[in-house]
Amino acid sequence: MQPWKLQPARDTGLTPAERFRSVRRETGLLESLAHHFSFLILRIYLVVAHRLQILGRHHLPAHAPFILATNHCSHLDALSVVAALQARHRERAFPIAAGDVFFQTTPVSVFSAIVLNALPMWRKNCGPHALAELRRKLQGEKCIYVIFPEGSRSRDGHMSPFKHGLGMLVAETPVPVVPCFIGGTFEALPSHRKIPRPTQIKIVMGQPLDFATTANNREGWSQIARSVESAVCNLATQS
Repeated sequence: MQPWKLQPARDTGLTPAERFRSVRRETGLLESLAHHFSFLILRIYLVVAHRLQILGRHHLPAHAPFILATNHCSHLDALSVVAALQARHRERAFPIAAGDVFFQTTPVSVFSAIVLNALPMWRKNCGPHALAELRRKLQGEKCIYVIFPEGSRSRDGHMSPFKHGLGMLVAETPVPVVPCFIGGTFEALPSHRKIPRPTQIKIVMGQPLDFATTANNREGWSQIARSVESAVCNLATQS
């Protein structure tokens, strides 16, 4: 047995504002309580206002790490997927959100970090270093990521090609990817609306995909993106 060694928190030395915007953020007791309370309110809202329906939740792996990869039509998408998770998954679930939208100001950063438990991805500075940090956290801290591989919300409700950043996170790792399709969020809250309509939201989850033997290079990343995109498109026919 190795001797016990004190490991300081990874976000030690960061100011509160920096913590909320950092991938290194660790959740404290008060934040965890606030997150669970926010989830309860969110779940009630989605069930009452949008008649949230979840299919295929039994496909979710019993334990982290894993990734939920889904289409993206609305700001309701991340809220809906997080609400669909079971209690044992919730604490380790991190939607990957656009930093230039959800982490620009301190109030919005606090909301994104506390309510969504989101981690920022800065689209104008999304280089290998940023993805490598997310890849390390995913495996080292046994996280669950909610990923939108299209990169941005659809403006017409149709799905765009998946980008290969997802592949950079999971190629040559044992981390499974669960394809997921969200229906109804575009009708409820498209990009030009501020207030949601009370339309039904339906989430369909598919069989986990394994990319442990897929090469961790550009060709492998593209292959992963195509495979997951195809799986999500197939789920759309079940919605």
